[in-house]
Amino acid sequence: MNDSAFIHGFLEFLGASPTPFHAVANLETILERAGFRGLDEVEDWSLEPGGRYYVTRGGTSLIAFRAGTRDPVDAGIRMVGAHTDSPCLKIKPQPETVKHGYLQLGVEVYGGVLLHPWFDRDLSIAGRVTYRSDGDRVCSGLVDYRDPVAVLPSLAIHLNREANDQSAVNPQTHLPVVVLQTDEEKPDLRTLLLNHLRARHPEARAEVVLDYDLSLYDAQPPTVVGLNRDFIAGARLDNLLSCYVGARSLIDGDAEPANLLVCNDHEEVGSQSAVGAQGPFLQSVLQRWCGDRLRLDKSMRRSLLISVDNAHGIHPNFTDKHDENHGPRLNRGPVIKTNANQRYATSGETSALFRHLCRTAQVPVQSFVTRTDLSCGSTIGPITAGELGVNTLDVGIPQFAMHSIRELCGVRDAEYLHRALSMFYNQADLSVRTG
Repeated sequence: MNDSAFIHGFLEFLGASPTPFHAVANLETILERAGFRGLDEVEDWSLEPGGRYYVTRGGTSLIAFRAGTRDPVDAGIRMVGAHTDSPCLKIKPQPETVKHGYLQLGVEVYGGVLLHPWFDRDLSIAGRVTYRSDGDRVCSGLVDYRDPVAVLPSLAIHLNREANDQSAVNPQTHLPVVVLQTDEEKPDLRTLLLNHLRARHPEARAEVVLDYDLSLYDAQPPTVVGLNRDFIAGARLDNLLSCYVGARSLIDGDAEPANLLVCNDHEEVGSQSAVGAQGPFLQSVLQRWCGDRLRLDKSMRRSLLISVDNAHGIHPNFTDKHDENHGPRLNRGPVIKTNANQRYATSGETSALFRHLCRTAQVPVQSFVTRTDLSCGSTIGPITAGELGVNTLDVGIPQFAMHSIRELCGVRDAEYLHRALSMFYNQADLSVRTG
């Protein structure tokens, strides 16, 4: 199981998706190979029963759906939600500084980054570059240096004897990365990007780089680790694992039910954007699919959304950070996440439905509740439930080192989740009967 084609496929996807732009482009490729057809939001849609479709917005959010052979108003829609973004360091618009002959790039902290692991790593740069081509057209394209091109060196302990006792990182002064040595007063990043485009992408015929959306990332590829190859180690497991598993499960789903996968950007910074879960993207697609707002409302009353976002596995060195009855273990199955204050959208009924699905699929299931004296994170689950009025639950596989530059999860959990979501997409009836 640890060396399955499914895990190899995920590692390949993860390594090729250093930014949400790349993740969405790779999801498009996966879906197109499975017979899904791309739609354009600016055009009219003609959806056929049983058809497979996907649509993107902003290059960083994607919705894919199988129209099914039953009317989504009568049978509801089985929906899975995830997010494409991960906490990281983003390069500023005017990032260049030269100090003592070293060109450094200033960064902004995106999301709740665990900062210390970014030091002393082989870092690369990827994202989207917008440029003027030789035809005087404004174009955008993806870039990925792939090679290590930046580093964030730690200060030697001899110069900071309290380094192991004091852990404060100043994002403004401590995080600018070193990219090269230079005798120039201040090399221009846009010129460096233009040279990269011309060398790696001559077909772009770029003349001037106008602007960019770039992030730093760990150049070390993801891999399976452990004496028994029990674990997946890599960046962006939160939450590209859920995106990939959701896509594979949608592809493997039955043709009869109406199924949908939504992968939103900006979850890590609150979801309030044109491409985030608090924006209109999903509702717009659903309304075009169902026909009008009234039909959409009727459909949502028969639908279910599973918000899939990784959970905190119980750390053997920090067991006191967990409620003693709710400490999920890696490779013991997906986790149902519950919070009384609606940081997660799970209810007793939606939790029961998922437990029933997992039992049918022969998948173990676990529970997570944050310690009552600790604050709790959130997901797109409560946001989407509030926007659509759809029954929702939050699940995810357990992991260590969430929001670190390199995270850890269990290989068996990825396949357990795939089996559970595939079973969900194949369900003909999502109702809970009373009495």
